Formats: sequence, structure tokens, C-alpha cells
Amino acid sequence: MTKDSPVLTELQLAVMRVLWDRHRATVAEIADVLRPARGLAQTTVATVLTRMAKRGIVGHETEARQFVYYPKVSESQVQRSMVGELTERLFGGDATALVSHLITGTQFSRGDLSKVKAMIEEHEGRKEKKR
Repeated sequence: MTKDSPVLTELQLAVMRVLWDRHRATVAEIADVLRPARGLAQTTVATVLTRMAKRGIVGHETEARQFVYYPKVSESQVQRSMVGELTERLFGGDATALVSHLITGTQFSRGDLSKVKAMIEEHEGRKEKKR
């Protein structure tokens, strides 16, 4: 996968959430955040970050003889890519089938459905303005 289509593992997502939240962090800082829930060693975090850097998902700068990592992709880019991958793999690329599954398979409140309708109307309005 490239920076343009980042599909991440659960651990990579956890690392990215730290970086999106903090904007910049060292291996030790990321490991400290993830340790309570995951019990990860710094070497594991360093390996994950090295692999993500090779893919262009994170970048790093050297400060005080240590790497300080930062995200090179946004959370929305990752969400778009991973939802696209999920849609392709589970629904044959049919976004309508995905939405249908979400609406029928989840407990949507009336308020949730109203929000979804409003988003659809807003999206349709933007498409009309482009014409």
C-alpha cells in the first residue's frame, strides 16, 4: 500500500492515533501511551514505525539524537482508504450494500437516521452546485 491508500493493522492504527493526537512523538512516548493497554516493548513500536516510515505513512526528524515521528497521512485519508478496502472486500465495491448493511444491521435511532438523511441531502446539494 502507498501513502495514498493506507490500509493499516490494528497496531499501526493505535500508533497513528497517538501521532494524530500529539502531532509528534518519540518511540518512547508512543510506547508509554500504548503500554497500559497493549504491553508493548519500545523495540516493537520502533519496528512498526520503521515499517510505516518506509511506506510513507509517517515521517521523522532527529532531535537530541532520537527520532521524533509525525503523521504524513490524515485520519480521514486512512478512514477513506480502509472503508474503501472493506467495501471492496465484503460488498464487491457496492457502497449501497455497505450502507444498507449498516442501517439494517445496527441500532439506528431516529436521530441517527435524521443525521444520515441530512448528510445525503447536503452531499446532493454540493453535487448540484458543481454542475
